[in-house]
Amino acid sequence: MVWTDDKIKKLKKLWSLGKATAEIAKNLGMSKNSIIGKVHRLDLAARPSPIKVEPKPQKKAPPKKPEIVRLIDLKINTCRWPIGDPTDEDFHFCGEQTVTGKPYCLAHCQEAYLNMAPETEKEKKK
Repeated sequence: MVWTDDKIKKLKKLWSLGKATAEIAKNLGMSKNSIIGKVHRLDLAARPSPIKVEPKPQKKAPPKKPEIVRLIDLKINTCRWPIGDPTDEDFHFCGEQTVTGKPYCLAHCQEAYLNMAPETEKEKKK
């Protein structure tokens, strides 16, 4: 099919009236795809899609239960910071990745070793 000036004029008019591409195609005796292609080539104003897609509600993952790391579960690179009372049933260890050469993770190293704690403003001024 050839695009004549008359067909282009009619396309622009029908497009501005908000007619569906299928309706315009039928009116002009052309395919829907040829209408869409010509609309893009003519750079006509975009219109909102007639297909309304409701966004699916996002399912929130259930909060992750902290993993209980018992003495037998400790690996060479897991934090050995004790959590709780050793006489309690739920006593366990941190279990996070350790700082190289230390038995604790970064957070617990900062608590255990003074030289690894973040500097305060007073210490920076000295």
